[in-house]
Amino acid sequence: MKNKERLESQILKLKEKYKDSGQDLSSYLDGLLYQRYLTYWDYIHLDTLLSLQVPRTHFPDEEIFIMYHQITELYFKLILHEEKQIVDDKSQNVDFFIEKLNRINNYYKALISSFSIMIRGMEREQFLQYRMSLLPASGFQSAQYRTIEIYATPLEHLVLPSRRKDFTENNSIEELYEQIYWKKGATDKRTGEKTLTLKQFEYRYTPRFIRIAKQLKNNTIYHKYLNLPEESKHNKVLIEALKIMDINANINWPLMHLGSAHRYLNTENTSIEATGGTNWKEYLPPSFQKVVFFPNLYSKQELNNWGKQWVDHIFNPEKIEN
Repeated sequence: MKNKERLESQILKLKEKYKDSGQDLSSYLDGLLYQRYLTYWDYIHLDTLLSLQVPRTHFPDEEIFIMYHQITELYFKLILHEEKQIVDDKSQNVDFFIEKLNRINNYYKALISSFSIMIRGMEREQFLQYRMSLLPASGFQSAQYRTIEIYATPLEHLVLPSRRKDFTENNSIEELYEQIYWKKGATDKRTGEKTLTLKQFEYRYTPRFIRIAKQLKNNTIYHKYLNLPEESKHNKVLIEALKIMDINANINWPLMHLGSAHRYLNTENTSIEATGGTNWKEYLPPSFQKVVFFPNLYSKQELNNWGKQWVDHIFNPEKIEN
């Protein structure tokens, strides 16, 4: 009897749900009757996913390089998925905030721990040959990575370190964006001209970045924290989760890239340029860029020493891996 009552209740709820759609419930039930059973491979579009690795050379390790970067972009999408929920939340619920930050930090943890695939998982000789077919493409051109930063903190915190003191929240989004730190990473050191890598990236994504930054004006994750009630802002678990996100995003993750670049691009006598001409030795070290999402959580000394405790690892991949 209970099952019958439950079924009748569900049918009434379905009728209510579909009454404004222009079709009666019977039509939807027909659709359900005719619909094929769902399979795992159809649900996640497995065949499509496995067809997206298209090497440009015959070197086997290029496929590893492609797949790892695709996996990375999926993790970036997961991080953005959680960031968007934080900035969209109006409840100021600290537990919700902490839960989303913990998820973000778990994604970063997986990314950072998996980077040994890049550091130890390819033959250097193969990489140095197939990379030439990728020019001017570069991992520098990850729009999701830049969007993660824009969601996390206001643009004045992302201004080039040497110019950061000259800019505040009172500057326009356009002015701040022009001085964003990562642009120098794809600027020719000799001429000061933008590389093709940067020109392509800006042409494709600048309108999107400006639009997102304007939408997030005073509503980044940093602002969500600042706008919490005073008691909530002193929540130790929340502060720790924010700091872990900062360290993962702005120290540990760039440092892993630095270890990979050093393994594949550095030699005893000279350094090989990265694809796209990015200045990896100047761009990747976290102590050089001093990008901090939540600067109010640290002392002046901590900010001055940002990333320096990792300096002995910068050009030592063995230590980085361990």
